Amino acid sequence: MDATQIALAERVAEEQRHHKKAQFFWVWAALLVMTAIEVYLTYQNMAPTKMLTILMGLSLIKAALIIGFFMHLRYEISRMKWITMCSVVACLILMTIFFFPDAERIITLGVK
Repeated sequence: MDATQIALAERVAEEQRHHKKAQFFWVWAALLVMTAIEVYLTYQNMAPTKMLTILMGLSLIKAALIIGFFMHLRYEISRMKWITMCSVVACLILMTIFFFPDAERIITLGVK
């Protein structure tokens, strides 16, 4: 390891030491509020595409909070972030390929 990598590792270690329980509490509270909003929206009578768009947006925000704070990716080196995000994007592409036809069918046929 050269001096730059050592300095980076020390900075990351220092940032990880500064985790506070309050920070995790506020992230947890935000996740709880977003989950309550999602549950509330599922009982509302709105267009399926609009509801699914809102629910997917909230889910992406929740996933980013979980990955960033609880999985500590926020404090990792950039190479690890890129590897993780490439895996997430690949997973999303595969899910879209496999599940999009069913989602399109539900929108076309309508909710009964």
